Amino acid sequence: MINVALLGNPNVGKTTVFNLLTGSNQYVGNWPGVTIDKKEGFLGEDIKIIDLPGIYAMDTFSNEEKVSKNFLENGDVDVIVNVVDASNLSRNLYLTTQLMQFNKPIVLLLNMLDVADAKGIKIDYDKLAKELNVTVVPIIAKKKSGTDKISQSIKSASNSKLSYTTNWGSEVETYQKIESILDKCSVSYSSKKTSISDKLDNIILNPILAYPIFIAALMLLFKFTFDWVGGPLQEGLAGLIDAHVAKPLGDMLVNSSPWFKSLILDGIVGGVGGTLPFFPLIFTLFLGLSFLEDSGYMSRTAFLMDNIMRKVGLSGKAFIPMVMGLGCSSPAIMATRTLESEKDRRITALIAPLMTCSARLPIYALFAGIFFPDTAAIVTTSLYLVSIVVAILVALVLNKTTFKTEVEPFILELPEYKLPTISAILKNTWNKSKGFLSRVVTVMFAMSVVIWVLSSFNFNGFTEDLNNSFLAYAGKLVAPIFAPLGFGDWRASVSILTGLGAKEIVVNTMYVLYGNLNEVLPTVFTGVTAYGFLVFSALYTPCIAALATMKKEYGNKMMFISLGYQFALAWVAAFIVKIIGGAIFMPGSSSSIVELLIGGSIILVSIIVILRKLNSKQSSPGCSGCSGCASQGNCSVEVKQEVQ
Repeated sequence: MINVALLGNPNVGKTTVFNLLTGSNQYVGNWPGVTIDKKEGFLGEDIKIIDLPGIYAMDTFSNEEKVSKNFLENGDVDVIVNVVDASNLSRNLYLTTQLMQFNKPIVLLLNMLDVADAKGIKIDYDKLAKELNVTVVPIIAKKKSGTDKISQSIKSASNSKLSYTTNWGSEVETYQKIESILDKCSVSYSSKKTSISDKLDNIILNPILAYPIFIAALMLLFKFTFDWVGGPLQEGLAGLIDAHVAKPLGDMLVNSSPWFKSLILDGIVGGVGGTLPFFPLIFTLFLGLSFLEDSGYMSRTAFLMDNIMRKVGLSGKAFIPMVMGLGCSSPAIMATRTLESEKDRRITALIAPLMTCSARLPIYALFAGIFFPDTAAIVTTSLYLVSIVVAILVALVLNKTTFKTEVEPFILELPEYKLPTISAILKNTWNKSKGFLSRVVTVMFAMSVVIWVLSSFNFNGFTEDLNNSFLAYAGKLVAPIFAPLGFGDWRASVSILTGLGAKEIVVNTMYVLYGNLNEVLPTVFTGVTAYGFLVFSALYTPCIAALATMKKEYGNKMMFISLGYQFALAWVAAFIVKIIGGAIFMPGSSSSIVELLIGGSIILVSIIVILRKLNSKQSSPGCSGCSGCASQGNCSVEVKQEVQ
């Protein structure tokens, strides 16, 4: 068996190569942080490939580099396969020179030849192989061009005895030597045309337009999810379940005993059948997010957020796990491994669960559809923005109190924009959304039955009086906690508690306890308290799976801190909504939720502008106000972007 270590810089197509060689379904991303641990796969029967995290070098001691270096030093490695971006060899080959110190045969995969060609770069592969004394294989991974030669190249390299120059001198001397080699092996001719990526970045990263574009992108995403595609599909699926499942079962069970009929119709069909129609919404949301990720826009969001994140003591790279939290909090917490400092890792792990995960989307869809049907996209966008703003404020507090260390430099390569393939988007979307279906038929099915049992029985046996059930007794004990927020009904309180198992179960529980939600919920909530419930749901304690991940990564103390502070934070936020909303939406007031959101946004932007002005006065006279400026006006961020 030939053991192969697969390495390369971020965004060079390493995971694409891994998937092609092993047939794995690992997610291929157009932004850094996709691979956060080593993964294994097999090429044929005699080659095992270990995909290691993307790194720039072996000497900065980030978590990714520790994983890679430890494996190369202590693992059983026969061949190193180094994937490089052919359009940016001067940077990529620096890692190659460091890999030579491990004295293993190296196969250099020159990927993205089409991009290099578009930039006017021509490479003499044979000369490069001779100069570096490595095996060179030119490929275009996304088009599967040249990849058929990789297997034989690995086998040939494993039998070779190569000696490398392991001492390249200082870092400056090593760039100099790489440039000397490239002068012999490549020819570059300049192109007068501005690339599409550069043209787009002139708009998308414009200091004035960038943030409105980001908010507009979110608005468009939720319009696509709620109004154009996901919403109609949800309504259609709900109608099918009602017409072809609920009604036929009701007719079949007309002569059944009351408890059995209630179990099937109220417990199982009401719970599972009420939650299942939200799958089209989740699938549609992930479809849009996958497009933004694969197109390269998500990397830009990390760059845009760097200035804000730096002011609260974090690197812009911390925003990447936060973005991953839009899918699920558990991998977002795990992704904090990629951050360089312990301070950044711990703060980001605490704030990542504040981001709106996909499991909260059914709650948003339910309440927005009932209370804000004409402004569902605006309301949902506001909830996502609330989670981001609150996460940043929490980071600021933690940085000013518990964690007080220097801000780490931020190095981020902005990948070129690309039009994602339909197959890649659908595969990524399915991989992210299929978990919801599995939870519907397992966890939510079981929870529906348990909730029904607790809500249909008391010490005297079966009861049709919900208010005298076991669940009612428990719910009335915790209801006073939520009464000041305007949703002290014990059924709403129980729904919040069951959401600790999984956030989708909040909706599941409500269907079991309330029945017809469209008719009952407006009698329990007002528009203000409904929005407060949404804000609470957006911020409160993450699910058990996320808490377990927190315990695994950071220990019991961090887990209990996350559990407690998010619940308290959500309570305070919902209380503020009730107080402010109650003052604005008094009887006779003509204010609307849209007016509240627009007015609040204007106030928030005004405050931000004032704070930026105050901060700029503290900066050094020569500071230009670039995104790399820290609070003292010193440029400490380095952004690597391809120059076309």
